[in-house]
Amino acid sequence: MTFSEERLQKVQEIMARYPEGKQKSALIPVLHIAQEENAGWLSAETMDYVARLLNITPIEVYEVATFYSMYNLKPVGKYLFEVCHTGPCMVNGSDAIIDHIKAKLNIGVGETTADGMFTLKTVECLGACGYAPMMQLGKFYKEHLTKEKVDAIIEECRQAAATNN
Repeated sequence: MTFSEERLQKVQEIMARYPEGKQKSALIPVLHIAQEENAGWLSAETMDYVARLLNITPIEVYEVATFYSMYNLKPVGKYLFEVCHTGPCMVNGSDAIIDHIKAKLNIGVGETTADGMFTLKTVECLGACGYAPMMQLGKFYKEHLTKEKVDAIIEECRQAAATNN
């Protein structure tokens, strides 16, 4: 794995924000770049590459990548449904939403549909408790979820994918 010249320049810009010897401070944004560059997930090879770029040990990268739910450690579908399953969302029905997605897409949590279109992931609090149950889909929050809203979201994703092909 190697970044494009454009991505390497961006990494250098990020690293330059921090004092000499503190390049580890650039880890989170550099991992975002690495994940984008690697089809939405971080392989061990990718994390090792990031460690070399930042001149830190691979375990320092693994610690961060495994801690945060925003990093994916295995391939994910084109559409990643990250459903909150902490207290407020659970009280408001996130378990039923998760079960509905599992049944609708015929996958379990952490799995991807056979066509590579959808991945279902449960995550800790996304900071939108007043809109529970909710999930993150890319850069967007989908709030006050119902089974009907989930069905509409799945259909919108399918239509968008068909349009982009």
